[in-house]
This record gives sequence, C-alpha cells and structure tokens, in this order.
Amino acid sequence: MFTIDDLADRLGGYLPPDEIQQVKRAFYYAEQAHDGQRRRSGEPYVTHPLAVANILANMHMDHQSLMAAMLHDVIEDTGVSKKALSAQFGKPVAELVDGVSKLTQITFEDKAVAQAENFQKMVLAMSRDIRVIIVKLADRLHNMRTLGALRPDKKRRIARETLEIYARIAGRLGINTIRVELEDLSFQAIHPMRSERIKRAVASARGNRRSAMREIQSSLQQSLDDEGLKGTVIGRQKHLLSIYKKMRDQRKPFAEIMDVFGFRIITEDVASCYRILGVVHNLYKPVPGRFKDYIAIPKANGYQSLHTTLFGQGGMPIEVQIRTREMEAMANNGIAAHWLYKAGQTTHPIAEGSHARARAWVKGLLEMQRHAGDSLEFIEHVKNDLFPDDIYVFTPKGDIMELPQGATVIDFAYSVHTDIGNNCIACRIDRHLAPLSTRLESGQTLEIITAPGARPNLAWLNFVTTAKARSAIRHALKHQQQAEAVILGRRLLNKALAPFETSLEEMDESVFTKAFKELDVVSLDALLESLGLGNRMAHVVARRLVDISNGGNSDYVLSGDSEKAVVISGSEGMVINFARCCHPLPGDPVVGHLSVGKGLVVHRSECKNLGDRKNDPEKLFALEWSDSIDEDFPVALRIEIESRRGLVAELAGVVTDADANIERIGIEERDARLSIVNLTLSVKGRVHLARIIKRIRNLPNVGKITRMTN
Repeated sequence: MFTIDDLADRLGGYLPPDEIQQVKRAFYYAEQAHDGQRRRSGEPYVTHPLAVANILANMHMDHQSLMAAMLHDVIEDTGVSKKALSAQFGKPVAELVDGVSKLTQITFEDKAVAQAENFQKMVLAMSRDIRVIIVKLADRLHNMRTLGALRPDKKRRIARETLEIYARIAGRLGINTIRVELEDLSFQAIHPMRSERIKRAVASARGNRRSAMREIQSSLQQSLDDEGLKGTVIGRQKHLLSIYKKMRDQRKPFAEIMDVFGFRIITEDVASCYRILGVVHNLYKPVPGRFKDYIAIPKANGYQSLHTTLFGQGGMPIEVQIRTREMEAMANNGIAAHWLYKAGQTTHPIAEGSHARARAWVKGLLEMQRHAGDSLEFIEHVKNDLFPDDIYVFTPKGDIMELPQGATVIDFAYSVHTDIGNNCIACRIDRHLAPLSTRLESGQTLEIITAPGARPNLAWLNFVTTAKARSAIRHALKHQQQAEAVILGRRLLNKALAPFETSLEEMDESVFTKAFKELDVVSLDALLESLGLGNRMAHVVARRLVDISNGGNSDYVLSGDSEKAVVISGSEGMVINFARCCHPLPGDPVVGHLSVGKGLVVHRSECKNLGDRKNDPEKLFALEWSDSIDEDFPVALRIEIESRRGLVAELAGVVTDADANIERIGIEERDARLSIVNLTLSVKGRVHLARIIKRIRNLPNVGKITRMTN
C-alpha cells in the first residue's frame, strides 16, 4: 500500500526538505482528524487524501496544494474549522481547503441545484486561487478510480457530472492527462459493456497492426536522422471515449477508426518543429485541408502543436503531431505546468501564458455568474462554453480573438467587451457591411459599429452561441424590462390616482413607508415594476395609498376623469406588447389589459379575444396613440385575385413603392381561376395601410381585400 514515506521520497525530487516536512505534518493531522472513518471500500479514509496528493505530485504541484489535498475533507467530514486549519497551516492552505470542500452540509430539494451551487462556490474559490480547481480535479480523479464500491445508479450520476463538468474543465485548463482518464473512467461507469467491448477490440487491433506501426515509426525516425534533426517519434493511442464518440457521431465502424495511425514527434525548439513538418511532408504526401498550426495560434487552454494528416502506403491515413518538450508538458499538464516550471525555479512563457489565460477564463466565469438569474442558468452557460471547436478572427488592430465554431458577430462583440456588445448596431467583415447574425469563419477581420443609445435585441438570443454573450444579453434585457416596467407602472398608477385628485408626486413619504410594509415591497421602484409587469392591479394599489393618506378613512369622493387614456407611442419596448390576434395599428381605437409577467397587451377595441374583460373597466385600460409615432407595425391582409404568372412580383412592387415591407406571403388556390393571397406587411398606421390597399386595388382583376383580425 502507498504510504506517506513513499510520497515524501517522490517529493524529494523537486521540493526542499522543509516543505516536504510540512506536507507530512498535514498528512498526520488529517490521519488524526479522520481517525475511525472508512471509505465504502473498507479502507481507512486517509488513503483518499494521500492518493489525491500523489496525483498532484505527478504534476509537480507546490507544497501548499499537496497540504490542501491532505486536508481537503477535514472541514467537511470532521469537527475541524477553517479557523483551526488557518492557525495550524496558514491562511493560503485554509483558503484552498475551504474552496475544495463540497458544502454537503447545505441541503437542497434538488440534486441539480446542489451541484450547481457547489460549482458556483468552486468558481468563486478559483477566482481567489486557481490551484483550488487542480486539487478538486485530483480529488475527483481518485474518486472516479474507486467508484467500484458504489451502487450502479450512483456511479452513473457521478460519472455524468464528471463528464459534463470536471473533464471539460480539465480540458479547458489543458490538463489532458487528467481529462483523458476522467473521460474513460466516466465512459466505463455509464456504459460498462460498450467500454469493455471497445477495450478488447483495441487490444486485438493493436496486436494486429504492431508491425505496420513499427514500420511507419522507423521510416519517420530515419527521415529525421538523415536530415540531422533531433526528434523522438512515439506512437499515439486513442482513448476509449474518443473511439466511441467517433463511431457514434461519424457513424463509422471500429475498423475504419482504428485504420488511422497516430504519431507524435517531440523536438527541441519551435524552428525544428517547422523543419520536421517539411521532412514528413516530403516523406508522405499531406492530405489537403488537414494541416493546423496551433503553435502560431495556440488553443484557449494554451495547447501548442503542429497537426498534419498524411497519405501512407496504400492510402492509409497517418496523423502526426509535432511539438517541443515544453509544449508536450503543457499538453499533458496545462495550467499545472505553471507550477512545474516554478518548482524548478524557472519560468517559461508557455506556462506563464497558460496561467494568464486560465485566470482570464475564470474572470469570464465570474462575470457570467453575476449576470445569471440562478445557479442552474449559470451552470448551463458554463457547460455550453467549455468545449468549443475554435475559430480565430482578427480585430482591426490585428489582435487574434478566439471563438467557438458557429459564433456570430454578436458573440465577437461581447467577447471584446460587454458594453460593445450591448451598444452594437452593425458590423464590417473584411471591410464589407454584414448582418449581426452572420456566422464567422477563421481568418476574417471584424470591425464593430456601436451607437450610444443602442440596446440588445431579444432576437439575438436565437443565434448567439457563446455563454458570455447569452448571459450578458439576458442580463441587459432583464434590466431594460425592469426600467420600462417602472415607467409604465408609474403611468398606470397615476392614471388610477387621477379620480382621487392626487398623484404619486403629491403623496407624502410616510404614506409610501406604510404602504411598502403592507404590500411587502422594498421600494417605490419595486412597486411600480410589479404594476408594470401586471403582477398587481393599479386601481387596488391606488385605493390603498389614498386610504393610508386619509388616515384609514375610506369615505373619499371620486372626481376627475377616470377614463383618461394612457398614451402609447409604440416604442415602449418590452412591457407593452401588441396583440397578434388583431394587429392594432396607429389610428385604430385601442384598449389594453395587464398580463401577469408581460405588462400591457394592446388590442383593437372590437377584438373578440377581449371576451369578458370588455365589461370590466378595472381590467381594461383606455389607450390613445401618441401623435409622434415612428414605428412599423404588422398587419395581415387577405386578397382575392385572379391567378397569373408574376403575381407575387407585382404585389411586391406595389408594396415597395408604397414604402412598406412584406414580412410573409402565402398563396392558396380557391379554384382554377382565383387565388387567395395572405399577406403580412409592416406599415406605419391606418393611413399608410389605406394607401397600400388603394394601390393593390389598382392592379388588374383584384377582388375582395380584407384586413384580417382574430
């Protein structure tokens, strides 16, 4: 069995004796704290923290991380407090332990909420010290290695969480040794039979192709030696989940996937990488379009390498990765390589760059967390953002920006800065104007055009792909809706107060203080927002305010004009909605009713969908159109017209000449001679619509034109 002395011997290779002694002291403390506790497998509990520390030792992590690994379950599972740990081992170690603790003492109704809350806490701890996540990954890796003692359903739940969150984080931080093992262990727990069959098939296939692998490896090595280039050629093995995903997603048989031979060439410096690339391209013909230069443009997690695919003998595909020793260390250890180089008292630009990128990523997570409505929404954003296939685009100054595959102009704008995304109105791609929904491709240069008064559009959520853009848009829309709801709520409450010959501005502060307690709101804005969103009735709140203002006396006399209309301009935004059943237009007689959570819904006065509300003046508001409206409104027309060639073009020409837009058009045949055209237009109002209808009537053989309602 692995002991603390075995670990101390391993640490002697890179840590000074006084730091090794501190790690041993942390072990003995944990051993005492966990005395009498056992794992499901029956082993003493302290074997787990020791194994976690051993995983970190493989990555050459610093002594504080190793101490935190020893103590990471002490706060959670024993009576020891964070304060006691801080006194014994110092504040940095106590903070690390607190960050890794899983908060199981908090109970949630839903396991998904518990996981999301725990992940949120981990992100906050990561923002203070990135080592928290490395210790947590090592903890999860050992737990996955020892899943055998658990029930099958619990195994699957833990494995899914590992696959969705922890394996992805390991990949995002570039710690591929841990990522690959977590993925394979999760795959084995979720699909044990599939995993076993693929494992046996891989072992068999490797045996059958051993001679071919040796032959290719030998020819690659010989070519390097002939050119006097230093480089080591090693065979590269695919892991189980990778094989399974390719079989499933690409619908390929196992034999076809295993036909690809993978090799890695490790060399001394970057210049040698490119020289070796020339040598292998000279030896075997490259497959067009299958070369990727991750040295010039590294991945987000700091990964650097040259990737190329070659045609081997008989057209057999050979995948080759070429990288330096430092890049190999980064590919395996990712952000942990920062401490690997630190342990040797040297710094390396690749490791330092990876550390800076990781901190920037965590900073982005914190921004998403602030914008998210709740922990579940936040964790969904993170899941969507963790495993992108990357594209690379340029700013006008030539800076490289990395975005996931399928990202749009809006995603790019938000990746530059949240304010640029919020105020974005247009974009130039390679100096040409392009729609904001345009999907980007690698190599494009983007320039975002902004305007100070611009605001995000709800429709953007239909095409953005990055979590940062999605959460920032939702956050901005939420604030926009709140502000608009407050404005509408004020108008509605002042209208309801008008019959009592008073207004909000005339009321005393003490009236509001008492009303807030009764109505269970914290401020006037909160009250007005609930009115604007339709969660409260304005006339009820108005009566209560007047009641309090009169000292509880309800014998007041109504006066004033209770039918005074609320004026609408069509540009109020998210809290005034125009009913799709009757398509009200400026100039139509209109009324409104409050819909819970949505605000004011505007209908034409004769709309049949108003139903019983027509007889209840407290549920229906009199509305008036503003004199200064500059918005477009949809309207539906039904046109009976003789069938003929070019009919759609004729209608489109008439509508365009009348300064209107066609939003939707549909044609159905009523009989062999007559067609019914269903047309949805954007118009300024009733007068504009009348002008369009008049022009359509001038077309030959037009029958009945009906404005559709309900």
